[in-house]
Amino acid sequence: MKNWIALAFSAFLISCGGTPKTVEKSFIDENIDFARAQLGNEIEVIEASGKCLNPVTLKKDSSVYYCGYGDWRSGFFPGSVWYLYELTGDTALLPLAQKYTWAIEEAKNLTWHHDIGFIINCSFGNGLRLTADPSYKDVMVQAAKSLSTRFREAPQVIQSWNVDKGWQSERGWECPVIIDNMMNLELMFEATRLSGDSSFYNIAIAHADRTLQEHFRPDGSCYHVIDYSLKDGSVRNRHTAQGYAHESAWSRGQAWAIYGFVVCYRETGDRKYLDQALKTFNFMKNHKAMPADLIPYWDMDAPNIPNEPRDVSTASCIASALYEISTMDVEDAVAYKTYADSIMTSLGSPAYRAALGTNGNFLLMHSVGSIPHNSEIDVPLNYADYYFMEALKRKKELESK
Repeated sequence: MKNWIALAFSAFLISCGGTPKTVEKSFIDENIDFARAQLGNEIEVIEASGKCLNPVTLKKDSSVYYCGYGDWRSGFFPGSVWYLYELTGDTALLPLAQKYTWAIEEAKNLTWHHDIGFIINCSFGNGLRLTADPSYKDVMVQAAKSLSTRFREAPQVIQSWNVDKGWQSERGWECPVIIDNMMNLELMFEATRLSGDSSFYNIAIAHADRTLQEHFRPDGSCYHVIDYSLKDGSVRNRHTAQGYAHESAWSRGQAWAIYGFVVCYRETGDRKYLDQALKTFNFMKNHKAMPADLIPYWDMDAPNIPNEPRDVSTASCIASALYEISTMDVEDAVAYKTYADSIMTSLGSPAYRAALGTNGNFLLMHSVGSIPHNSEIDVPLNYADYYFMEALKRKKELESK
């Protein structure tokens, strides 16, 4: 392992103009080399611990916070290692990606929250795609079955959070659904392909359609939380949990909406989903508060702009979605890739990409978890890194054609 890290570090030094000097590398290659070295540092820490640690973010004392399998973010680091394996072709990464993925297998049985798609699709989904190992298929189908238990007949949605404990119990909600839940539908579509069971597909479509109906404002922006009645399916509240205000545009929610509805269009061919993704993207693109470097503030209506934290996780997710949109039947498709390229240029700059060996070995700086909860403000987050890696992969594929 240490020899592999040393090789990765040497490659990074060379790409950054160290000795020996070589021809300057492309943006893609230089960022792949950096990811190999930076994630390699974290892999070395994990392997030296003798445990399957799962890095998420930095704590207030600057130490790394590691999560268990039930955390909604537990699939992102294994997924990043899968992307690193795919981007580098380094076979030394394969057993590591497999080990970190199987360490969170038990998440397939989670029924107490909605994020099983995030957890399982980012890890086992990428593993299945890259190895065709049939054992990954079984985990994904079981995870979809677990997620299906949260489908509520009256409102025709997958309930996001339980409301019997924690801060969620204090909000007066009955069946809260957050826009983030759109990101879990990809697992349901995939499970239908893997199992032949159309119930997963039907649940995904029902959820997407009700979200399309209730979550969006006329300008294309979305609410964070829609609270439904379990009795008759009506809307009880339109709220936020992590945004500035109920009627504000929480930026990462806009990213989840864009990405999630792009997936729905890819999987169904129903144009209404792509139209909504484009409308929400154009809302963000044309927002008067969008910074010149295209890295959004944590909420586009936050009161102290421009002195508000940026959210890199929003930017990386939008960039990845835009690369996929650029492959679809849209007017001026290349413009979406160009915009994504501009985001990636910013993310790859010293303003947002960490220096090697710093930042807890996370790739990107300056993400925001939840300012209303005073949680994870201006820190690295593993899902920002994951979608950056995914965007890098998609950019590479587009430019290799």
